[in-house]
Order: sequence, then C-alpha cells, then structure tokens
Amino acid sequence: MTHAQIPSPRTLAFLNEAKEMPTLAIVAIEFAVCVTKWATRYRTRRALKQLTVWQLDDVGLTPRQARDEAAKVFWRA
Repeated sequence: MTHAQIPSPRTLAFLNEAKEMPTLAIVAIEFAVCVTKWATRYRTRRALKQLTVWQLDDVGLTPRQARDEAAKVFWRA
C-alpha cells in the first residue's frame, strides 16, 4: 500500500472557504473520505489481529472483542 498524501493547508483552506462547489467536486470529496475510512479500518483491523493479550488489556479490549472487530469487513463500521 502506498503512503497517503495529505492536501496542503492552502488547498484545505480554499475548500473550506468555497461558498459553492460543483456537484462532481462534492462527489469526489465524499468518495475520497469514504475510501480513506475504508483504508483506515482495513489497516487498524489487520493490526488488531497482531496485538497480544496484555496489549489488548492496555487498550481496554478483551481478546473476543478484538477478534470480533478484526473479523469485520472494512466497509462495516
């Protein structure tokens, strides 16, 4: 997987100040947000499988909770 690129503060400021945006731009932003959420869920659930019992205890999860969460597909919240 490649590293994510973060929009520049200048780009974010421009988008934040825009009073109106073309429909295609809104769809593109919503799509990017969705894909970013999915990628984060995939990565974190894969990492969750690797944690030891004491690490799970440290973050407040039981092994069963971790297993159940890690078993979810990335598009499920």
